[in-house]
Amino acid sequence: MSNEPIALSTALASFEALWSPRIVTRVNDYDVRVAKVEGEHIWHVHDDTDEFFLVLDGELHISLREPDGERTVLLPRGAVFTVPRGTEHRPYAPSGAAILMFEPTGTPTVGDRHDEIPAHVDATTGHALTT
Repeated sequence: MSNEPIALSTALASFEALWSPRIVTRVNDYDVRVAKVEGEHIWHVHDDTDEFFLVLDGELHISLREPDGERTVLLPRGAVFTVPRGTEHRPYAPSGAAILMFEPTGTPTVGDRHDEIPAHVDATTGHALTT
């Protein structure tokens, strides 16, 4: 990890892969990750941690399966949303987006329980940022 300022635009320009987050820094035991996303992720659940999203560019949709039924939240640029631990969810970005996520180091992108992982989704705990 660098102890120098990191421009998020530079971090995002350093890679092309979709649904493949890069770790830009750590705060205590949490990763700050950025990712480019387009299309659909998979339905998944993080059993023991919330998942924080900040939309840097574009628009992100997150479908949620909650006790009262299914709903979708729409996150335009600049919006934040936290998916509560134990909530089945599926992010998607019909027109593409750049996002920032904040979650405990080592948290898998596909959660603890998930649907089959398609080829376009990177099952990772985040990649080191190389700029």
